[in-house]
Amino acid sequence: MPEWDDRDIIEGFRVQGREELAFNQLVAKYQERLYWHVRKIVIDHDDADDVLQNTMVKVWRSLADFRSESGLYTWLYRIATNEALSFLKQKKKKAFAPWVDVESQMSESLEADPWFNGDEIQLKLQQAILKLPEKQRIVFNMKYFDQLKYEDMSEILGTSVGALKASYHHAVKKIESMLDED
Repeated sequence: MPEWDDRDIIEGFRVQGREELAFNQLVAKYQERLYWHVRKIVIDHDDADDVLQNTMVKVWRSLADFRSESGLYTWLYRIATNEALSFLKQKKKKAFAPWVDVESQMSESLEADPWFNGDEIQLKLQQAILKLPEKQRIVFNMKYFDQLKYEDMSEILGTSVGALKASYHHAVKKIESMLDED
């Protein structure tokens, strides 16, 4: 499968009659990475699919107005992150439960998830990550799993690089502590 250049995708989307082709190229290039980013936030496969679909609808509606002030990749991640966080807020509101209960529910769904193919250590890591405060969890996932640079994370999350480094450091220390308890 060819790797499309972001500029070509954006330019193609602005040409009448080529919007659908350009959007399909964008989806082919970024869908899997965005899915796994969202999945680490919402945990459940079906929820991740729903959030990804909402993300892609929002991207379709907004791509013509994309101003290239940021990279396409960071713009997509920002939309996906915001959609995932909105989804979790709605889920919490619908459950009428404190975050701890939703986190516990997510942890249980991770254990029962047929799509989770990790070993016991990976399961414990994921459960420890779920116990982190939301911002630390997202920062940890973006840095550790997605290997994003702090500068890109800063653009996606609208937070300073220094704050992100501190969040990541605290997240790592908390995870280490939780894993040492087991």
